[in-house]
Amino acid sequence: MSNYRHGLLFLVLSILMLLLFIADIFIGSVAISITDIFKVLFGNLPKDAPESIIILQSRLPKALTAVVAGCALPVAGLFMQTFFRNPVAGPDILGVSAGSSLFVAMVMLTVGSWFSMDVVNSFGIIIAAIVGALVVLIIILAVATRIRDSITLLIFGLMFGMAISAMVGVLQYYSSQGALKLFVMWTFGSLGGVTWSQLYMLSAIVFVGMCIAFTQAKSLNILLLGEDYARSLGVNIKRTQFIIILTTGILTGAITAFCGPIAFIGIAVPHLARMVFKVNNHFVIIPASILLGISILLVCDIIAQTPGNSGVLPINSVTAFMGAPFIIYIIWKNQHIKRAF
Repeated sequence: MSNYRHGLLFLVLSILMLLLFIADIFIGSVAISITDIFKVLFGNLPKDAPESIIILQSRLPKALTAVVAGCALPVAGLFMQTFFRNPVAGPDILGVSAGSSLFVAMVMLTVGSWFSMDVVNSFGIIIAAIVGALVVLIIILAVATRIRDSITLLIFGLMFGMAISAMVGVLQYYSSQGALKLFVMWTFGSLGGVTWSQLYMLSAIVFVGMCIAFTQAKSLNILLLGEDYARSLGVNIKRTQFIIILTTGILTGAITAFCGPIAFIGIAVPHLARMVFKVNNHFVIIPASILLGISILLVCDIIAQTPGNSGVLPINSVTAFMGAPFIIYIIWKNQHIKRAF
């Protein structure tokens, strides 16, 4: 019966995701008729037509970026919540996002202050974010080989992230007004700044991370029963720990590098998946988190479009507005946390 229910839920979520993806392409600050949108998608309008440029160079890559980010962040958050057995653990809890922010700040607030911001192009920021994520990831992995307790590693990650945030604050204090404004805009997060070439690169990185993630479903299920029990079943805790941290770093670092920090999706979606499917089995929760993450991020992007207005809301503001109340609800309802953990 549960398999039938899960199959039905997956079907409904898949249809919902597809409808939201189409809606995200159709809805925007510029009104385009449905007929023209279909003409663009089927190649019946010239590529230099205004409608083609808006759809093919803005809305379509933005919607696809939401799909990729919606895959990566919930899975990274799920890994952290299971590994640390902490319901409010998120994909950025180890300081990977903070590392990306630090290196982006070093580039934008120093190079951008000394020279023209044209010197710091989008690829320069992406490279800085990736390098920052990799540096922090290497440090965390090195520490993980010496620290056996996951709670101690969690505290180390939190303190390390706070130290990095303090360094970012110092850079902000001494930066120029123009460079500071651009950096603050980057911290708001954006799905619309990813070009087609960048999207291919981002998708490839996330695909590798997702492939690794699916191979760890069985180990994560065993970890739910405790590390001692997992060892008794032959699970290599150190190896599993290394893979979990590496996968989380790849997924979180890639999204932060190309889209900026995106809050609450990684924390809230795994809880929602558990509540909807009523299981802790990672063979179910991982794909469920992916479908829900994509759908929710597409909804956030649709809201951010503010139809009829030329402005676009920061995606971080929308995700925080939707995610924060849900996390408060999860914490308040302790029985849900006990069931999940």
